[in-house]
Amino acid sequence: MNKMELIRGVESRFIKEDIPEIKPGYTVRVHVRVKEARYNAKKRQWEERVRIQPFEGIVIRMKGSGINRTITVRRVSHGIGIERIFPIHSPNIEKIEVVKKVKPKRAVLTFIRNLSERALRRKLKEIRD
Repeated sequence: MNKMELIRGVESRFIKEDIPEIKPGYTVRVHVRVKEARYNAKKRQWEERVRIQPFEGIVIRMKGSGINRTITVRRVSHGIGIERIFPIHSPNIEKIEVVKKVKPKRAVLTFIRNLSERALRRKLKEIRD
């Protein structure tokens, strides 16, 4: 048995099957599991709380393969661009929803960092289903 086949066999148990088709240019909503902790002074112990936080933005890059597959999602919040890298098969990712499908002319959309919202809409053409 080859070393790579052994690694793929172990990784195959952790690959999620319910992930939709994602491509650069698509607008996605990624639901991330966030763990918060605070100290309760009365009980004198730490309390943990887990909540789901959605992050919606445009996929500008896909990288890796198999269990190491990641997507970079960008959104503009209060005039400031925010980019987050999400490992698709991470247990902290609750689900991924495709909100809007757009077909760009390039595979990596890092050029949108310099564009305004209006110029961005002009560059990306929406796919009509």
